[in-house]
Amino acid sequence: MSNVDGAALVLRQEEGALVLAGDPARYGKPLRVDFAEGRAAHRRRFGGGRGQLIARACGLASGITPSVIDATAGLGRDAFVLASLGAEVLLIERVAAIHALLEDGLARAARDPEVAAIVARMQLVRGDAARELASLVAASTLAPQVIHLDPMFPHREKSALVKKEMRLFRELAGDDDDAPRLLEAALDVATHRVAVKRPRRAPPIAGPAPQHVIEGKTSRYDLYVHRSLKG
Repeated sequence: MSNVDGAALVLRQEEGALVLAGDPARYGKPLRVDFAEGRAAHRRRFGGGRGQLIARACGLASGITPSVIDATAGLGRDAFVLASLGAEVLLIERVAAIHALLEDGLARAARDPEVAAIVARMQLVRGDAARELASLVAASTLAPQVIHLDPMFPHREKSALVKKEMRLFRELAGDDDDAPRLLEAALDVATHRVAVKRPRRAPPIAGPAPQHVIEGKTSRYDLYVHRSLKG
């Protein structure tokens, strides 16, 4: 068991998994990464395949499966979707406690026959993509064809109350005030495109204007394209 952020949040083992826990009234249930059950399993079975917003944004199409750098890995849900569709994915996470949850989730998933082949396509590293993206990618075995970014968007406290899990996550990760620098780094490193996930009505990240936008019901992807992906 180890304290995170003083005594407010604690990493501990619970039912065979590493969890991040705090006051249930404030944070809800302990947070864990689970690629075999729950939300990840449902999305794997019923998510819509390559027709999903993230798949289209990252260029997964018939005969085209690019390698993807998920430079803001978070809880790994987006990376797992991409890996389940056949992509090799490098996950970069800068927050130590979240990296630990991901590491534990991947280790448990590697022992599960249903998802072992999927997580075998996922590599995890710890680092700050806004500051060291090029070196993190160079040290991996993946070509950075597509870089996926989902920076934390500043929310008013009122809307942050809606989801206790998100409140816990924000307590650790904070808002990504360096999103413009992260986008700049991604544009320098990606060989083909950068796909940036945004709330549907949020402004683009400060910097160059996206060439394309793919909209969903609650979110959208801003696309910055260097060259087209080919099979």
